[in-house]
Amino acid sequence: MIWLFFLFMGCTLVFYYGILWVSDEYKEYHRYDEPHGRSMKVISPSNVEEPKEMEAFERLRLFFVEGE
Repeated sequence: MIWLFFLFMGCTLVFYYGILWVSDEYKEYHRYDEPHGRSMKVISPSNVEEPKEMEAFERLRLFFVEGE
């Protein structure tokens, strides 16, 4: 029983410090920085102006079509 307790505590500590290590690694990761190297812009703003006033049904349809 004592051996099982120490095994459980050891695995718990390894898991806990592993999670802390992964968390510290991702704190230094800046995912919103400008990309480096030979990257290119995937989308560009469209020249089509959206109407200022839209009905609720049109807004819902646009949401489902565009996904935004």
